[in-house]
Formats: sequence, structure tokens, C-alpha cells
Amino acid sequence: MSLKIFRQPQDAWPNLLALAYTILGYIAGITALIAESWVVNAIGVVLLTHALVIAAYLTHECAHNTIFTANRYNAWLGEALDWLTGACYGRYEDIRHKHFRHHVDHADVVAFDFRPLLPRHPVLLWLLKICEWAYIPAVDLMMHALVVILPFRLATRRHLRLRVTTVLALRVALFALLAVISLKALLLYALAYLLFEHSMRFMDVHQHTYEVWETLERPRTSADDRFDRQYEQRNTYSNVISLRRPWLNLLILNFGYHNAHHVRPTTPWHRLPAVHRELFGDQPGPVLAFRDLLISYHRHRVARVLNGDPPEMKINDARDFIGVVGVSFLTAH
Repeated sequence: MSLKIFRQPQDAWPNLLALAYTILGYIAGITALIAESWVVNAIGVVLLTHALVIAAYLTHECAHNTIFTANRYNAWLGEALDWLTGACYGRYEDIRHKHFRHHVDHADVVAFDFRPLLPRHPVLLWLLKICEWAYIPAVDLMMHALVVILPFRLATRRHLRLRVTTVLALRVALFALLAVISLKALLLYALAYLLFEHSMRFMDVHQHTYEVWETLERPRTSADDRFDRQYEQRNTYSNVISLRRPWLNLLILNFGYHNAHHVRPTTPWHRLPAVHRELFGDQPGPVLAFRDLLISYHRHRVARVLNGDPPEMKINDARDFIGVVGVSFLTAH
């Protein structure tokens, strides 16, 4: 493969290695789920979960056009990776547009905010809270389900009905085939997917204290230019796994260096640690302690269902930082 198709020649090998790991990890993970040994099954769950995580963060790289020189190549790869992560019910370009609005508007831009609506549906709210208490990422699963439902409810998304129906039929057929081969493998795949959702959400919930805007369904206007870059940085936090052992952050393709990413969103993932050092030196800056965020993620898992952190909120103790769910870049609403 010619290195000229990559945005920078030196970016080729990190991305090729990450992509190879994703593909091989996905195949090997599913193969391990089918095995008789529960030890091999457990390894398969971990491997499949992590392959999905890397696939998602490579999709994020594609959305910022950091991998290939031609934007269409980034789009092709992003679309393919969406099939692995389950984000394929929505169009890749819609997912990318939503993420673009997040960066430009300095807000969590959505089609609608479910938080004010849920109290009107107490049974659904109760079910969501029970599931979240039991460590089932129900809110995120609901957001993915809405990608399928909304084309049949919103006039602005009616053109997506054929796509949603076709993709749903194909994926149901593929999972049915897996069930025929091994029902245990299908159940373990579901477990791996739930762990994947937890991994992605853990990284998302504490990275911003942004407002949630219900403006995704309309064109952007000058009224959306409310916040500047200083506001963006004041309301953005970095949740790296470790500053002392930066190699650990490769497990999430350096996504925890979030302030650096928002300062230079077109910087490839493998260069973000250098950007972080350039911005903050040896000072902790906006980095929140990973262990404290783990405590918060556990402690506030039910309260987080309806929570919306106010902008400019001062975080004295990350363990008290509740965070916001339902803002994943993998859903286009």
C-alpha cells in the first residue's frame, strides 16, 4: 500500500497497526467466543470488547479526517467501522455532522434531549434506572434504538427508513447465524458489547460541562456562535488513564487527552500526548484523576440518567462529578 494515501507518511504505521488490531481482534474475539473452553471465551470477550473500542476511536479519527489524505477514504473507513460498532443504522456523514457541531458550537448538540421527557414516562424512567443500577448501560442502548425508531417518527428523517430497515435485517440475519453456530457465543457477544458501551461512556461522561442543545435537526445559524475557545477549554477535561505511564493511554487511542484534542482537533491520535505536554507541561492542568472518575462512574450511575452538569461548574473533587450520558459520538441524534 502506498503511504501517499495517508495524510502524513509518518501517520501510516500507527494507523495501520491500530486497524490491523481492530480487524484481527474482532475476528479472533468472535472465534474465541465459539470455543468450548470458558477460559478462551473470557479472553474472547475481553479481546472483542477492546477491538470494538479501537474501532470506535478510529471512527472518531475518520470523522476528523486525520487518517487519509482524501476525505472520501476517511468516510469509507468510518462507514465500514460503523458496522463493527453497531453505529451503522445511522449514516456516517450524519454521525460526523453531529460531532462537527459539538466542536464548532462548544455544546452537546442533539436532535432532542431525553432528560426533560423521561419524567413524563415514569415506567420507562424506572426501567432505565433499574438497568443502570444493575450496570446495564440502558440509556446508551436507548440512544442506539432511537436511531432505528426516529426515521419512523420524525419527518426530517423519513429518507432513512429504507437504510434502517435494510441494515436491521442484515444484522439480525448475521446474529441469527451466530446463534445457530453457538447460542453461547451470541450471549457472550452481547456481554462484550455491553462492556464496550461502558468503556465508551466512561470516557464520554466526564469530558465536558457543556450545555445540551436540541439544534441538530436545523441548520446552524449565527445564534449558535455563543461560546469562544476559552469557554471551550474551561468546560473541557482530560481523563487520561495515566500521565506517568502514557503507554496505557494507547488502550483508548489517547482519547483521554481531550483538551489537546479540542485545541487541535485535526491532530492524529498518536500525537496528542505531545500536544498535551506543549499546552500544560508537567502541570496536571485540566486532568481529572482516573481512579476518582471510576468512583464517580460507579457512585452516580443512577443519578446520571437525568443529570445535566451546568457549564462553568467548578470541579473540586472528581468523585462528585456526576457527568452526562446520551452524548456519544456514535449516535446521530
